[in-house]
Amino acid sequence: MKGRLLSLGFMIVCVSLVAGLNLPAFAQDVIKIGAVQPITGRFSFAGVNIDAGLKDALMMANEAGGINGKKIQYIMEDGEYKMDAASAAFKRIMSRDNPMIMYGESTGLGKAMAPEIKDRYKILYSSTSFSGELADVKANPYVFVPGPTYADQFGILLKHIAKEKPGAKVAFFYSDTEFGKDPVPYGKEMCKKLNLNLVAEEVAKVGDVDVTSQVLDLKRKEPDYVIFQGFVTSPVPTVIKQCKDFGMKAKYMGTFWGMDKMMLDQLGPLAEGYLGVNPYNYWWAEEIPMIKKIREYTKKNYPTVDYRPNSYFQGFVTGLIFVECLKAADKAGQLNGDGLVKALQAIKNMDTGGLTAPLTWRDNKFPVARVWKANVDKKIFEPASDWMEIE
Repeated sequence: MKGRLLSLGFMIVCVSLVAGLNLPAFAQDVIKIGAVQPITGRFSFAGVNIDAGLKDALMMANEAGGINGKKIQYIMEDGEYKMDAASAAFKRIMSRDNPMIMYGESTGLGKAMAPEIKDRYKILYSSTSFSGELADVKANPYVFVPGPTYADQFGILLKHIAKEKPGAKVAFFYSDTEFGKDPVPYGKEMCKKLNLNLVAEEVAKVGDVDVTSQVLDLKRKEPDYVIFQGFVTSPVPTVIKQCKDFGMKAKYMGTFWGMDKMMLDQLGPLAEGYLGVNPYNYWWAEEIPMIKKIREYTKKNYPTVDYRPNSYFQGFVTGLIFVECLKAADKAGQLNGDGLVKALQAIKNMDTGGLTAPLTWRDNKFPVARVWKANVDKKIFEPASDWMEIE
């Protein structure tokens, strides 16, 4: 009887130990990467392409041998760009699949899940967002931004302005959202530091159709440059048209989400002189090795697709960083959240095949990009600066 009790006790201990283990995905030579993407909803036009870019980068890595022989499994659910749906999808993937990396659909989802990512899940995380708050190393040690933050992007534009026209008058035109407001405090500091004159701050709703009061204020303030933030397209074309109708000679600028070909198509002739910041090269840069590789992969696997937008490249670059971290962590025998963070922090001059400047991690971000200028005749963006980094 005593022996049976001991055996039973031993079995209970073993079962308890096994149940308590958070078994890593690599136990079966499969590395799981989860994602919540806005496949439907108001940002589905971007979500579908971000998902395609991230997936392609991971599957191309698989074709090249995976992570030192281990295969990547990509698991995606639609977050609909709705906080309740996205949060539920995130938790469902974590509970069901136990991935060691997750990708999120928005700034809001990243902020909502940040405490659990830090204290409970301890996984590497990135997202569609360039939020400076998410790149805070102390608050979010497992999170990174796949490029410069929105504040960094403002800084790059303001440095370009200060070089082009010292002492210029600048206006910020941003949406009444977290997305829009994120870089404004830093932008104000940079204006003072660079001796630029911030003459106006205009705020509008995303998709606003009546921007008359904001345009009239810009007319009174007569800025040399207007920087848009927190919009994808609307109401930017309307603002630029009305300003030009009033005879304003300002130059107009955008951050990453305002630098897609879709903006050029909507602006048409109004795009003349339009400038903006983007950390990635464009689809039409066929001489870039990685662009060439992506185009060949697309032709082979998606024969009806003839163009990839900015959002695709954001997802693709994030996938490249995931793969870089996974290979380093696996080689070090630390294929877990903490090992992935160590690998992330060790990235220095990472070669993306020319898709970006060489990437070096700093404070949970890769703060390098360049200024681009619209070519109205060719309907493309062309470099207007070298690659620039914010210190």
